[in-house]
Amino acid sequence: MRVYIGLGSNLADPEQQIRQALRNLKALPKTQYIAASSLYRSPPMGPADQPDYLNAVAAVETDLSPLDLLQALQQIEKQHGRERLRHWGERTLDLDILLYDQRQIQEPLLTIPHPGLTTRAFVVRPLHEIAGDVLIPGHANLGQYVAALADAHCEKLKDGKL
Repeated sequence: MRVYIGLGSNLADPEQQIRQALRNLKALPKTQYIAASSLYRSPPMGPADQPDYLNAVAAVETDLSPLDLLQALQQIEKQHGRERLRHWGERTLDLDILLYDQRQIQEPLLTIPHPGLTTRAFVVRPLHEIAGDVLIPGHANLGQYVAALADAHCEKLKDGKL
């Protein structure tokens, strides 16, 4: 299954956190790394008293179930020192399953497509970079959201190729 994973960090050298997380993704069982977007900088979505975020999106092919993949991603976050101190607060690493093939999943622990996918430029732009106008199940093609979020504060880093 083709899966897109959002990566974000704003603590403890965010660029290195994301680069290491990509190495962790490459080591997941039953999973093949496909590609990663460039890095993008954006202001925090939550409390403003935190640093800007760096974000990227990775594509993988996996035979892991959605819940097994979620558990593996949460383990990677934990290895990176992730603490959940406040809602939308700062973090060393945040990994989100954005899309899992063309499946729609509504479970207590997991919603796919990711609920904020279509409203966040820091997800839409890097996803578009590696997935083009992929169809967002239950929504529309990604390109429509790129256009709708054109004015959002989200900057592709010049030296941010992963």
